[in-house]
Formats: sequence, structure tokens, C-alpha cells
Amino acid sequence: MIIRKRLTAGVCVLLATLAAGLGTALPAVADEPSAAASPKVELVLDVSGSMRTRDIDGRSRITAAKQAFNDVLDAVPEEVQLGIRTLGADYPGDDRKVGCKDTKQLYPVGPLDRTEAKTAVATLAPTGWTPIGPALLGAADDLEGGDSTRRIVLITDGEDTCGPLDPCEVARDIAARGIHLVIDTLGLVPNAKIRQQLTCIAEATGGTYTAVQHTEELSGRVKQLVDRAAEPVVTPVATEGAGSCAAAPRLEPGLYTDRQEFGKHRWYRVDVLPGQELRASVSVSADRAVNDDYGVLLRALTTHGREIVRGAESGTGRTDAISAGLRYPKPEQDSPDDSDVKPAPEAVCLQLSNSFSAPASVKTTPGMPVELTIDVVDGPDEASDAAAFGLGRGWWLLGVMVLTGLIAGLLFGWISRWRVAVWRTN
Repeated sequence: MIIRKRLTAGVCVLLATLAAGLGTALPAVADEPSAAASPKVELVLDVSGSMRTRDIDGRSRITAAKQAFNDVLDAVPEEVQLGIRTLGADYPGDDRKVGCKDTKQLYPVGPLDRTEAKTAVATLAPTGWTPIGPALLGAADDLEGGDSTRRIVLITDGEDTCGPLDPCEVARDIAARGIHLVIDTLGLVPNAKIRQQLTCIAEATGGTYTAVQHTEELSGRVKQLVDRAAEPVVTPVATEGAGSCAAAPRLEPGLYTDRQEFGKHRWYRVDVLPGQELRASVSVSADRAVNDDYGVLLRALTTHGREIVRGAESGTGRTDAISAGLRYPKPEQDSPDDSDVKPAPEAVCLQLSNSFSAPASVKTTPGMPVELTIDVVDGPDEASDAAAFGLGRGWWLLGVMVLTGLIAGLLFGWISRWRVAVWRTN
């Protein structure tokens, strides 16, 4: 009994000593950040008088914007701190000086109360001016503090009406602060002057401009931008495609940016090992006025010029970005089990082409912005994966179509002859 008591006392002393040691170590651990700071996003909505116009799916622009906001608020990731700012929502008069100060924070940046935010948005009614510059300055102040990623999403249907404070210069000043704040712009009217101003605002901070004319497009794009704020930041690597495959730069998996002139080809190279699958996608942005019909073609070829697979997309002027992608699974290479020789990678050439054209008054240089995504993953294991059969190359699909047509033709001919024979007999 005495021995058991002594053992118990010894164990207690040992545990107390360990706890004391851990207690002295805990403060040092607590000083380290346990997680990344929550990203901050502020939605800036134009509530000027022109938002009454009914040209979005038969409804007014403000109605479409409210619906889009409700959809977005339902889908905001939990880790995102979101706020809402308005411009032109309160002053209905003609005094320019007063109207150009008409911007306020409707909902503070922070943890989101979805019901409260929706209630605030529901009260909005188109009212006054379009002070985009002052609204951007106010939004930048709303997002100050901390080391998190910051994003402003501006939704408007017109140009700034409060010059000489140029909103493009405001965006450049915000970028010069070095606070890593990105401004994305969405235009509800496909107007050349509006496009030019909103594109300038976005490009000044590394953001994007998108023209939207439907409620679903608006809500989908805003959701995408809010989700992007919650994702780890990937910095694109600038590259320069060549005029031929032989001179093309070798790209590793990652995100790349380039520029491409109208109607010109750009070439890149990617190494793919047996058993791997190449996944490539490209987006070309029309950052200037272009003719309505255009297309983008992305092809994967061997170094000898044989086409492996292609991806293509066409547009008719309804969007400002067009994307295409492809997949190429390289089959496994048979080799002896005891062989130590590593298989050699295949150099796959990627050719990017476009069929953009523009009016004579539009400058064609520099080229249009290109965003290229390269990924090399393990090849498909299941035969159910269409890529495993090489359907992307077109040969299997062509063979199935030919065989189906042949069988259908034979059946149709046999049935026709039988019906004619019955008709003659009767």
C-alpha cells in the first residue's frame, strides 16, 4: 500500500513537472499566427438614377443587382469578411458638389450577418450621381488594417460624373499605397467609354473588367470574385510565347500571362511523362473594342507538327473574355520490371491562335492579355474516363459515327425494300 501511494505521488509530481514545462512553452507557440488572416471584400454598388433603366432581363438594373447581391450573400464563404458600400444612393438634387460626396458604407466589413445585409440592400432605390472616384477611396479606407488579402468589386452602369477626380487615377493612387488591394469592375452597359474607364480602374490594381447584361451573369461573376478572395493568392508568371514550336519557352505547371496580337500565333512547350496527363487552358481578354465575331483555338502538337488534341471556343461580342482548354493523357510506357532507366518526357507543343479583328481606329498593339494555365497530373486509371480512350483526338468519335451511320443506312435500306415488296404483293 505504501509503495502504491509513493508511485502515485511520483506520477503526480512527474505530470506536474511536464505541465509546468508545457506551460512555459505555450506562450511562445501562442505568439505564432494559427491561421491566415481572413480575406476582406467590399462590394461597391452604383445606386445612381440611371439604375432605374429596365434593360436587364426585362427588369430594372437595380432589381437585377439586388437579386444578384442576395444570391452572393447566400454563398459567401465563412472565412470572408464582407462589406457593402453604395454610391449615388441618397442625394437626388442637382448640386454637383453635394452629389459627388454621395457615398456611404451600407454594411461594415466584418463577419457577415446575411439577414441584416439583405435587409440593408432591400432598402436601396436609384437616386443621384455617380461618384466612382470618392466611392473607391472610401472602400479602400473601409478595408484598411491587417495583412489579409483585400478586394473591391465595383458594379456600375455608367461613367464617373464627378470629374476632375479621375477614378482611374484614384485606382493608381490606391495601388501605390502598397496595401495589396485589387479592384474588379463589372459594367452593366456595353458602352465603349464605360468599358475604357472600368478597364483602366481594374488594370491599375491587377483586377479584371467584365461586361454583364444578365442577372445570372452578374451573380455568377460576383460569386466568383468573392470566392477568389478566399483562395490562396497565385501570382501569374510573365512569359513570352514564340513564333514557332522550336523556339517556344518550356513551361512548368503554373499560371502564366502573355500578350497576343490579333490573328497571330503563340507557341509554348510542356514536358509530359508517360502515364501523365497534360491539362491546359487559356483565356484571352478583349481589352479594347473588337468586331463581334471572334474565336480562340488552343492546340497540342508533337514537335513534328502532328496534332494531338485541340480545344476551341467562339464568341459574338457578348463577353469580354473567351476561354478554351484541352486534355492530353500520355499512355504508360511498357518497360522491363528490372529496368532502372527512367522514361523520357515528350515535348508537347501548345499553339495558341485567335481570330480577333478590330475597327481601323483601334490600336492592335500591345497585344491582348492572355492568361495560360498549365497542369500536369497523373493519367486516368479508369477506362470510363473519356480522355483515356483518346476521344479528344477525334478518331474514336469519328469511327463510332461512321459505324452508326453504316448500320442505320443498312437497316433503312432493308426496311424500305421490305415495304416495297409488300406493297407490290398487295
